[in-house]
Amino acid sequence: MAVKYDTQGCDILVAGAGFAGSLTALILTQIGYTVCLVEKKAHPRFAIGESSTPIADMILRTLADTYGLPWLYDFSRYGSWQRSHPEIVCGLKRGFSYFLHEPGKAFRTNDQHRNELLVAASVNDEQSDTNWNRADFDDFLVEKVKASGILYVDHTDIISAEKKSRWQFLARRHGESFMLEASLFLDASGTPDLLERLWDVNSSARGFLTNTYAQYSHFDGVDRWMNILGKEGISTTDYPYDPDHSALHHLLEEGWFWMLRFNNERLSMGLVMDAHRQPLLPGNRELQWGKVLSQYPSLTLMMKKAFLAPEPGKLLSTGRLQRMAEKGYGKGWVALPHTIGFVDPLHSTGIAHTLSGVEKLVKLLAQCREKSKMPYQELHTYERSVMEEMKFVDLLVSGCYKALSNFDLFSTWTMLYFTAAIAYEQKRLGGVIPGCFLEADNLALRNIVEVSYTDLRQVLTDDLHSERAINEFTSRVRKRIGPYNIAGLLDPSARNMYRHTAAEM
Repeated sequence: MAVKYDTQGCDILVAGAGFAGSLTALILTQIGYTVCLVEKKAHPRFAIGESSTPIADMILRTLADTYGLPWLYDFSRYGSWQRSHPEIVCGLKRGFSYFLHEPGKAFRTNDQHRNELLVAASVNDEQSDTNWNRADFDDFLVEKVKASGILYVDHTDIISAEKKSRWQFLARRHGESFMLEASLFLDASGTPDLLERLWDVNSSARGFLTNTYAQYSHFDGVDRWMNILGKEGISTTDYPYDPDHSALHHLLEEGWFWMLRFNNERLSMGLVMDAHRQPLLPGNRELQWGKVLSQYPSLTLMMKKAFLAPEPGKLLSTGRLQRMAEKGYGKGWVALPHTIGFVDPLHSTGIAHTLSGVEKLVKLLAQCREKSKMPYQELHTYERSVMEEMKFVDLLVSGCYKALSNFDLFSTWTMLYFTAAIAYEQKRLGGVIPGCFLEADNLALRNIVEVSYTDLRQVLTDDLHSERAINEFTSRVRKRIGPYNIAGLLDPSARNMYRHTAAEM
């Protein structure tokens, strides 16, 4: 017997009830659309993509103010989050931390922080960014969806689409089929599956400079990195913040480990491997995780008492991370950025990029409702901007992987990402919503990154990687970013310890 759902009058069908899909559904309802939200699984559920940034927080506040969602504002800072919803697990994220490890050796540095880079993104804990426990946060948003009266259907696969007077979608839930109708389909699933199944749109890694794959999970019992530094006799007195309260990057020969700590002491941890250094091969990936970890004594010590958290309870593995769809919209459908494609978790661009896409799309759909006409030209511009943003992120991230062999080069190249982030933040603080994430459409800024990428490749062709060549490269980058550099990036006196780079917010 078919399951029946009254979807007559559903204007927009949103697929995927992660934070982006749920938030988009809530905003569209505020605008005046009737919405159906379809979820393949059920909440609460495990998910990664947990590290927020100042840009993400700024967008959250704008969405809260613009679309009458005052409760959303509280999630844009650690302090207000803890006061309003301490039951929703998150982590304190003061900035970005990078530590370079050598195989077979305990972590070592010097008073110039030779193998350390700490970049603060907030002035204090109250104003800090957060690491989102996605199971809790996504579930909270779904409950908001239900309370708003939006039709929410979980455990549901969308099988096919057929255009009649409106789009009709064949769906299946618990083995039973039913139809959903909508005028517009919005794909917030975060995967390319529906694009291929419904609209025959393929995705590929073609053209990406970055080539990485990953393993990840949640862990309990992981010692704090500050404790390990203390055991190794390394002074932390001039650190701008506790690196355990940050997006913690442990840089390796093969790639890097991410570590994001929540305030219940659970740790999100992932191993991202650079396929240019360590090709993706078939076989037991858990053995690879253990093999890599065992080569780095300080990390082994940190994980000595660690064990997998109950959810997901195992290591999860990916193929190549990079992908981009051939199209991001079509007749009667459009996709959010993470559905269109993905680059890499380095620098935590995922949440902010997704939210920037939400912001753009709901604005377009608000205009569409006012004009009673689908803004296809504007959707084309949206599609192009998302793809250009991913190419820009790819360039910024690829340079980091190329520079992994030398920490001075890595630190210098990383400053180009922070320059782009600062440029975006400053424009937004000036009352202008940038046309592209990370100012990817800023031709002058993009030229700086492209020219510097060429320089980086030239330095890396020098077999000696001479100190002189590296210093000259750093000097050139410092000069190029000068017009945007309000935070003292690449100031030698900072000694890789940057106390505040984000805008006052």
